[in-house]
Amino acid sequence: MNRAFLIGLLTGLTAVIVWGIQLPIAKDAFVTVNPLHLTSIRYAIAVLCLALILVAREGLGALSYRGAGLRTSAYGVIGMCCSPLFAFVGMALSSAEHIVVIGCLQPAMAALALWLFRRRRPARFTLMCIVAAFFGVVLVVTRGSVAFIETPRQLAGDLIGLIGAMCWVAYTVGVGRLSGWSTWRVTVLTMIPGTLTTLALTALLAAASIIEPPSLAAVLSVGWQLAYLSFAGVVFGMLAWNFGSRRIGVLNSSLLINFMPVATFAFRALQGHAIAPIEAIGAALVVAALIMNNLYLRRQHVLGLRASAGSRTGTDRTHARR
Repeated sequence: MNRAFLIGLLTGLTAVIVWGIQLPIAKDAFVTVNPLHLTSIRYAIAVLCLALILVAREGLGALSYRGAGLRTSAYGVIGMCCSPLFAFVGMALSSAEHIVVIGCLQPAMAALALWLFRRRRPARFTLMCIVAAFFGVVLVVTRGSVAFIETPRQLAGDLIGLIGAMCWVAYTVGVGRLSGWSTWRVTVLTMIPGTLTTLALTALLAAASIIEPPSLAAVLSVGWQLAYLSFAGVVFGMLAWNFGSRRIGVLNSSLLINFMPVATFAFRALQGHAIAPIEAIGAALVVAALIMNNLYLRRQHVLGLRASAGSRTGTDRTHARR
């Protein structure tokens, strides 16, 4: 393993751990500051920092949408407003452990979305892994019992979290069509409209007395949590993830992201939270299914490269004989 790959691997893993820990930290902060205001403040801080980094890297021209403002803004509202809001609101009603495991279904959702909208049918092995991961999520959410029906608040939170995960899949598929832009530019130009929409929605709900604005003392009381969510969770997390993923590749990066539930469950255990054995089994099943599918896709990718190389070699030999 070369040094650059090892550094990229450790950096990407650090980002995953940071993201896994941020969910229970946010959950604890919800006791004092509601999810809408927390998300608004967090993204407002993060987008300012990331915009400054983008300008330093690519110049002021990188902030121009160049005729793609409407489409980019739509993606930003879905991914940078709806997705985190649904995830945080769902977590406020349910738990960090449930939301992180539900979020792990995103690769499966993406595969199903490509099958539904672009007619790209997943391989049979991938479909088996999707079913196994879904079963693992069911074990976590229900704790292996139908008694979960008696807790509608938690069930509602899980469903809202699922919608948040779907929004992120829609965002990921959508921004893939923004060709010619750097990862930093896509991130910032989608985060700006997403953050503005979140701020507007929060102000509207506060004006209608549906949610109560937190006092300055309340915000300051969760200062370290807010700093973690803004600087570690978004700014550092994005920097570390982009740095690492460029050095280890997409397949290795997608493998690392599956370990986010491990970080969440471990942090909650350190906080003294009791994790039911069936929840741990369900989470392990989800992670295992996603890892197996990732390894399968990696193998198919390698075989495809070998077949392509073999085809080129055969063509070269034919030309040489001629």
